[in-house]
Amino acid sequence: MKALRWHGKSDIRCETVPDPQIEDARDVVIKVTSCAICGSDLHIYDGYTPTMEAGDIVGHETMGEVVEVGSGVSKLKVGDRIVVPFNIACGECFFCQKQMFSLCDRSNPNAEEARKLMGQSPSGLFGYSHMLGGFAGGQAEYLRVPYADVGHIKIPDGIPDEQVLFLSDIFPTGYMAAENAEIEPGDTVAVWGCGPVGQFAIQSAWMLGAGRVIAIDNVPERLALAAGIGRAETINFDDVKVYDRLMEMTAGRGPDRCIDAVGAESHATATLDAVVDKVKASLYLGTDRPHVLREAIMCCRKGGTISMPGVYFGFLDKVPMGAFMNKGLTLKTGQTHTHRYLGPLLEKILSGDIDPSFVITHRASLEDGPELYRKFRDKEDGCIKVVMNP
Repeated sequence: MKALRWHGKSDIRCETVPDPQIEDARDVVIKVTSCAICGSDLHIYDGYTPTMEAGDIVGHETMGEVVEVGSGVSKLKVGDRIVVPFNIACGECFFCQKQMFSLCDRSNPNAEEARKLMGQSPSGLFGYSHMLGGFAGGQAEYLRVPYADVGHIKIPDGIPDEQVLFLSDIFPTGYMAAENAEIEPGDTVAVWGCGPVGQFAIQSAWMLGAGRVIAIDNVPERLALAAGIGRAETINFDDVKVYDRLMEMTAGRGPDRCIDAVGAESHATATLDAVVDKVKASLYLGTDRPHVLREAIMCCRKGGTISMPGVYFGFLDKVPMGAFMNKGLTLKTGQTHTHRYLGPLLEKILSGDIDPSFVITHRASLEDGPELYRKFRDKEDGCIKVVMNP
């Protein structure tokens, strides 16, 4: 089959590899009909994700048709059309029973490697490093799906792939980000980052009762999407100081809820601290660029909540914990418990409450993938979201 494989920083290649096989009774294999490039894939592309190995198949936003079924799978049959969550969960362990699926205790075969960095291991992830399982990703013609009885949602006939593909990650991630923000009716919610996850966090904030949503970015196409379909007020951080503008917009109080939908790679020239972060990362003196987290802490109103769906990898420098503590802030974060949201969010799509395809700007083949990784990273050609059809 054809698949997109990582060969080092800024080096994604479309290559021919062996087809996946059933390896466990709870596996299925799907023929991929649609897959997407996620913002967190750019961390791999830029070389920030540890324990990647040359030749790894990438991608974790995937759906397709079941073509092989393991003997232990009872809920799926050949021909079923499914969306696959980006994280892998057994459905039976302590954490899965609490619906904390991204913390599954059993799905990461390399859990010891993750414990060395994090203390405990989260779940395995598709196409996202050997520390998180070394699983082949879904930017490919076929994908092996472990724990398939748990790790899927069936899609009714007649629903286009593009309306449901993002149940695999970015729609649930944006929704959980808004849920973690503990939004109360009428709250002002500030969202840093208007990429795909930020766009779904904006939509979800409205669903959960926000009174105002303020979107922060510097890419004109993203800000236009946030202001248009997202109905958000916008701040271009190239034009104004974010803190000053937010204080002005909230009469000095600050936003009630802040969402960091950027994570480890905040814009390298946003402020002096972001420039320093970039230099440290390039010299291997730092692992992440947490400018947005710092800014959210300083901007959030006293007693407010910060939600962090943005991905971080290591140790963050110069985070203002004094401000965080003295302002009485709450921080909620984590990889998305995707399985928890599949059913409810599919219902929102089927009822017409939302059409997630609004974020798609580029449709392509796998062969186009390497160039579109670059365009997405460099924010060229209005690229906000890429969907590929193998």
